[in-house]
Amino acid sequence: MSSPETRRLVAKLWNYCDVLRDDGVSTIDYVEQLTFLLFLKMGHERATRKSFPDVQLNPVGDAWQSLLDADGQALEDEYNHILRAFGQRGDTLGVIFRKAQNRIQDPAKLKRLIVDLIDKEQWSRQGVDVKGDAYEELLAKGAEDVKSGAGQYFTPRELIAAMVDCVRPGPEDTICDPACGTGGFLLAAHDYIQREHGRDLTPEQRDRLAGEGIRGIELVDGTARLAAMNMLLHGIGKPNGRSLIEVRDALAEAPHEYPSVVLANPPFGRKSSITVVGEDGRANREDIEYTRQDFWVTTKNKQLNFLQHIASMLGIPGRAAVVLPDNVLFEGGAGEAIRRRLLKQFDVHTLLRLPTGIFYAGGVKANVLFFDKKPARPDAPWTSTLWVYDFRTGQHFTLKQNRLTRGHLDDFVKCYRPGEPLDTREETERFKPFSYEELIARDKVNLDITWLKDPSLEDADSLLPPDVIAREIVEDLTAALAEFTAIAEALERPKDDQAPAGVPNGGMGGMDF
Repeated sequence: MSSPETRRLVAKLWNYCDVLRDDGVSTIDYVEQLTFLLFLKMGHERATRKSFPDVQLNPVGDAWQSLLDADGQALEDEYNHILRAFGQRGDTLGVIFRKAQNRIQDPAKLKRLIVDLIDKEQWSRQGVDVKGDAYEELLAKGAEDVKSGAGQYFTPRELIAAMVDCVRPGPEDTICDPACGTGGFLLAAHDYIQREHGRDLTPEQRDRLAGEGIRGIELVDGTARLAAMNMLLHGIGKPNGRSLIEVRDALAEAPHEYPSVVLANPPFGRKSSITVVGEDGRANREDIEYTRQDFWVTTKNKQLNFLQHIASMLGIPGRAAVVLPDNVLFEGGAGEAIRRRLLKQFDVHTLLRLPTGIFYAGGVKANVLFFDKKPARPDAPWTSTLWVYDFRTGQHFTLKQNRLTRGHLDDFVKCYRPGEPLDTREETERFKPFSYEELIARDKVNLDITWLKDPSLEDADSLLPPDVIAREIVEDLTAALAEFTAIAEALERPKDDQAPAGVPNGGMGGMDF
């Protein structure tokens, strides 16, 4: 629950968005411009404070003062100059201003935003919780802008909190999100460690928690800048230090760091503009080609490639929680080969089937897959039992009237039993175990497992509202189209270019046998 001060700040900043929208400034563009200006203002406050001035931020402070002193065309020119100059730096500041552009073309409105909405607040005096929570709410509002597509980078914070509660990151963990979006998983992990271990942290652990212990990778410049700013506002990282958010394609090269915890919601898009060559030696040529010998199979499916990447980058011992769309659970060819390898070489112990209506990106049916990486064991598969929690059947949420809350996931977290041995789990109506032998025997090793009946399909009194029914029809058709597309692509390939039906040995460094 946000504080009254947080809500006041959000309301103050957000009210001006409607004014700029008339000039063609989208919601997410507005949040981006706020990011630039808020950073400059806070740098000014830190550089000019009477006690312990931050000399290293003098350039930022001078930049803000130059904006206050300018008007009209001179203001627009100065703002553009600042964006270009700071975008050339190699630190966190450089990530925030990387390829930055001024989207506010009316100097008078830019001046009002600078003077009336931002300069009158003392942002450095606000607590980390207030500043961070306010920025998080602004990001959530930006994600609601369907036309901008920003929702694909924003995972519901209630779901993130439950995932983190299950994985239980600690002060000795190295935490990474290879598709970090606006940084939600990284912030939640940081908050969990502070909440559960804050009083016992050593100075070295505190420094590590605020720096190298938590890292993210993001492909899109605009989103990376939002993540970097989000981290800073929550007290993670330094503006003139090495950026904790890397701007690059996580799939472009094999990992060179092996975190002990990976939390991620990779992009939902199926196709990648990059060609991946896996250990099977096949290549699918598109725009760019690169080789990933650590991948089990070659596929154009970006979701499957991210799953392979996360499996490869995870340290030993390591644990991962990954949001994946339904097609990753049932797709044949490369999908089947990956599932076989994952079940054999990793302890794939929990699957959470998510309900519809919780993501800002429409047409999504998704799940959370939890798995652990352990030393190679050639004699037996690591997966013994996959516990599936069906949170989808009979559950219907919307982004407005019936929003998902953290309380809705309490039963799942209780069934998961974080930190306790898997053999202490108990079966319930929604939580059921499936042995490795059962999973392997299923057609194409299909992990899209259901057993509950939706009461709304049997009881006329339980029928859903028309808008919810319409949304579910759209999501069903989207999922079906994705499967038909995968089948068509498989049929179009030459027979000798098909994904392997069996499971070759090797790959995933440290896991060969």
